[in-house]
Amino acid sequence: MNEVVETLRKIEQNYKLFQQQQFSFVRALERTREEAHDLIRPVSSITQVQCYKDHHCYNATDRRILNMFISICNDLRNLCQKLETVHPGDSVSHGLLEKCKVLLNDSNDFAAIRATYPHGVVNYLSLEEARHRYGGVVSLIPIVIDSMSEWITYMKRHVLYKVSRGRGMSKKETPISQTPSAVHLAAPTSVSNKHTVQLQEKDFQTYLAENQRPQQKAPWRPPGKH
Repeated sequence: MNEVVETLRKIEQNYKLFQQQQFSFVRALERTREEAHDLIRPVSSITQVQCYKDHHCYNATDRRILNMFISICNDLRNLCQKLETVHPGDSVSHGLLEKCKVLLNDSNDFAAIRATYPHGVVNYLSLEEARHRYGGVVSLIPIVIDSMSEWITYMKRHVLYKVSRGRGMSKKETPISQTPSAVHLAAPTSVSNKHTVQLQEKDFQTYLAENQRPQQKAPWRPPGKH
């Protein structure tokens, strides 16, 4: 799990750098779409961006930013595979993972998705027409990252719940004075103590009888002359 968290943290750092260049990303898409004579339909899949880069990009700066987008998507896809191996998951974690896998599918149509608060990527697109064309492609990565973060948070809580529940069900230590055996032994112990005291008193009396000094007898006198 720690490896997964660290991998996602690195992807988030790369995405922050990419997000700072969103204007360059949109400009690169506009130029490559013009070269492809594909100005009507919105950008709606990773495959479409890959096609623009491979066949209609003649600017090194545009190629770099488009490749950065594709690289982050690939990193997220690889992380999805790691998430599957870390834990099989229940219905909640499975649903979050499936959502990420669908969004990152090369041919998936993400034109209609929109990242909402606290993400402002859609608001950075000035015109409504631009939002229609590029709203989905700029929303893809932040939505996937949010879903993966939610998956990790849920799994951590799930593990903590299982651990705390296991501890709660474990046998608790009970003071000896409160254990059933102590209760049952209380009466016999008192009886035994009483018997011991009686034996000690008897032994003491015997000791006195054996060790007390013998009484002095009167001097012997001849019979009849008392």
